[in-house]
Amino acid sequence: MNFEGRKILVTGGAGFIGSNIVEELLAQGAAVRVLDNFATGFRHNIEEFLANPLFELIEGDICNFEDCLKAVEGIDAITHQAALGSVPRSIEFPELTHATNATGFLNMLRAAKEKGIKRFVYASSSSVYGDSTVSPKTIGSEGNLLSPYAVTKHLNEEYAKVYARLHGLETIGMRYFNVFGPKQNPNGVYAAAIPKFIDAMRKGGEIVINGDGEQSRDFTYVKNAVKANLLALSTENQEAYGRVFNIACGDSYTLNYIIKEIKGGLSERGLYNARSVVKHGPDRPGDIRSSLADIELTKIVLEYQNLIKFHEGVNHLLSQLIVHQ
Repeated sequence: MNFEGRKILVTGGAGFIGSNIVEELLAQGAAVRVLDNFATGFRHNIEEFLANPLFELIEGDICNFEDCLKAVEGIDAITHQAALGSVPRSIEFPELTHATNATGFLNMLRAAKEKGIKRFVYASSSSVYGDSTVSPKTIGSEGNLLSPYAVTKHLNEEYAKVYARLHGLETIGMRYFNVFGPKQNPNGVYAAAIPKFIDAMRKGGEIVINGDGEQSRDFTYVKNAVKANLLALSTENQEAYGRVFNIACGDSYTLNYIIKEIKGGLSERGLYNARSVVKHGPDRPGDIRSSLADIELTKIVLEYQNLIKFHEGVNHLLSQLIVHQ
């Protein structure tokens, strides 16, 4: 992957996955432009890049087509990470989720087409598998969708396929499976599980598990998602265009196991607060029981190899807590 001299747009670049992508692209010599409205992203995620002459920030909204046109001007390729995440939030605020994830996505595709940008990598989600009982999850084994968020991500994939067929855009979708890592926000009712668990265990707070905790997920360290995006931005394999790929590790762990591992890791580092307690609540609407990805297609087509497995990723993340505390 050679990014020197290339100019890449990262929408949602102040968010969790987006800011990690920005960091790696800059490290590899790319010029990076970020488009973000800071609805869910944070300035502190990109603060370290502001003095870099290869970095540019445009504060704007993908729901505004003019902002999209401005952001893609002079760009070589796009990785579209901007979205309104969270299944529960989409159930509570379906119209906002649709506006950002569906209309905003279409705006970016239109802008890319109008400005002649071919490569368009984008974030999809394992939520598109819905209630499918097939395990591991393979492309084509999708079930009934369970949330407005899942509907918008499915719609993204369909729009991307149509733009690939009609206009020759080299669209490549990333079906993320429970990504975790540095710069992930632990706060708020819509925060992801692992940062919430870590935060509660350090502060002696309450960890609420929806259900019995035996639901399992293919937890994926963020550097794997970053690697997948860079591979998709640089691949010359035409079999990748107009398709989607599972981005995960191919391993699955229950929430109960995750809590045990994080507790152990924090305890080893002297960061665990014994006042922390685990409580169980009702199952969460829109949730699936188990999620395990088949990543063989991703390995073959995108050469997605040498992954950071869950335990290594957790160790990386917890070690950074000591550095930054």
